[in-house]
Amino acid sequence: MRNAIRYIEWKIGDYGWDTIEEFRTRIQELSDELFDEFYASRKHTAEVGSKRILHGFTVLTHCHSSAVTMTLRKAAENGIDFNVICTETRPRYQGRITAQELIETGIDTTMIVDSAVRTFVKRADIVMLGSDAITSEGNVINKIGSGMVATVAHESRIPFYVVSELLKFDPQTIHGEYEAIEERDPIEIWQGAPNKLKILNPAFDVIRRDHIHGIICEEGIISPHSIIEAIRRRYPWLIKMVN
Repeated sequence: MRNAIRYIEWKIGDYGWDTIEEFRTRIQELSDELFDEFYASRKHTAEVGSKRILHGFTVLTHCHSSAVTMTLRKAAENGIDFNVICTETRPRYQGRITAQELIETGIDTTMIVDSAVRTFVKRADIVMLGSDAITSEGNVINKIGSGMVATVAHESRIPFYVVSELLKFDPQTIHGEYEAIEERDPIEIWQGAPNKLKILNPAFDVIRRDHIHGIICEEGIISPHSIIEAIRRRYPWLIKMVN
């Protein structure tokens, strides 16, 4: 959303308007233009990512990512026979959304509790997660537990990929700002918890770039270390808008 606003701010100067209604029309046109580009990017990302899934593979994923599920669906459409292990993703259980979508597609799917990742990652041939934000250092912010999944995949020598459009890049991190980690309501973890019990409920954590084999995106599969170069090629306005 922040990058969508930056895009409109960057482009609106090229348009003229005389009335508020014309201004609204221009904003809608730009929004539609960006949405079309975002969807095209996601579609191409899925096509690229689907080629990393081979016959007989087991794919492990965490939380719910439209980019990941589209990638898995594309692989299935291509006739690849594979299965998926997905976490339930506490405390909001977004993994159930993933499981439901994959089952409806006809993909063999197994759900595990989050804490069982270390046990089951050894059965996986590849790990694919989405992204909520990508920093200038190539680190990825994603649903809480993602860092744990990346770490155990790294220890087990299982290829770990992030499937994400480059528009998830946060240009503010170029200038030293940290990506904020949202702290959510403790009631999500325990409704009616004992008085005086402290509950922490961060929504996201960090996937270190050294644990990422590659970022699957509209540019292809890139190293997280080269994220800035990819952004300059694909979306130079993202960097210009924060200079």
